[in-house]
Amino acid sequence: MTRLLIAASGTGGHLFPALSVAEALPPSWEIIWLGVPDRLETKILPKKYRLETVAAGGLQARGLRKLYQLMKLIFATLKVRNIHLQKPINVVFTTGGYIAAPAILGAIWCGFPVILHESNALPGKVTRLMGRFCNLIALGFPSAAKRISGCRAVVTGTPVRELFLSSQSLPNWVPSGKGPLVVVMGGSQGALGLNLMVREVLPDLLKEGCRVVHITGYNDPDMQRIRHSNFVEKPFTNEISALLQHTDLAISRAGAGALSELAVCSTPAILIPYPLAADHHQDFNATCAAALGGAVIVHQHTPDQQTLRETLDRLLRNRLSGNDKESDPLFKMKEGMNKLAIRGSEKTLVSILKSFS
Repeated sequence: MTRLLIAASGTGGHLFPALSVAEALPPSWEIIWLGVPDRLETKILPKKYRLETVAAGGLQARGLRKLYQLMKLIFATLKVRNIHLQKPINVVFTTGGYIAAPAILGAIWCGFPVILHESNALPGKVTRLMGRFCNLIALGFPSAAKRISGCRAVVTGTPVRELFLSSQSLPNWVPSGKGPLVVVMGGSQGALGLNLMVREVLPDLLKEGCRVVHITGYNDPDMQRIRHSNFVEKPFTNEISALLQHTDLAISRAGAGALSELAVCSTPAILIPYPLAADHHQDFNATCAAALGGAVIVHQHTPDQQTLRETLDRLLRNRLSGNDKESDPLFKMKEGMNKLAIRGSEKTLVSILKSFS
């Protein structure tokens, strides 16, 4: 039996690609999942995976705080070593982030191979600092390859859940009608700045006949303030794959996971990169989609600015008026988003893991 340690934690962008790979592995593989207490993995991981949690964080702090973070890293690395001593680990798969550091250090210490998946167009800090100690780095975007050194890298794309790859029916709670369907999503953590921008333009969208689904996240204090027969608001949904397959236009952050899901569904998008993302990596992701014509980038702005409103008007005008397809920008954007998609990423990564196990 092959024993795999998966280190993935925190956000859907880290967790869902790892979960896609886990579900594509042969049933004979034993999987131990390394996560962090009170994070998303404690809620969404199937019970068939053994979850081991450790305290993990960045080392950006100074003074005593930095020493405290360093001690957490040491204890997390010891936890990986102890898991290996109980029963040898054959290979590690990590999707980056803080949890990747103890997994990689544990692999170096104990001598087992580690495969790191970097989903962003701009590799994260852990990838840049520790990628050279990995056996292979799998990349979500081809443009990331020029920023990798000291380790072999291959472009695999970013895995998406199986539901995104099979035809899904539109959920029955989505507003019905002929108007274009606009889906707003800010990622697994929600996005208050994006939500605020969207609420400023919602009255106009609904007045013009659009159907709107807004996935707000769990921490939005302004939920339920707008009520309309063509508007549904939810903090979260497990049916995002079905939604995106039928969406005319999405408004989304530009996390690598969300972009991969949009791409495999060929869903045109207005991307609003999170302005405080580390190294502005969401801007780099969004640029990859925009360069292929699949998305339009709108930077987060105050409600009094008109950029989002004007962009929506330009992209939806043809669909609302019923003009011919050739002049409809959303058809060309659909083609562009399809070019961004790399399908079968989970199968490619399973083959890589098998070769190192």
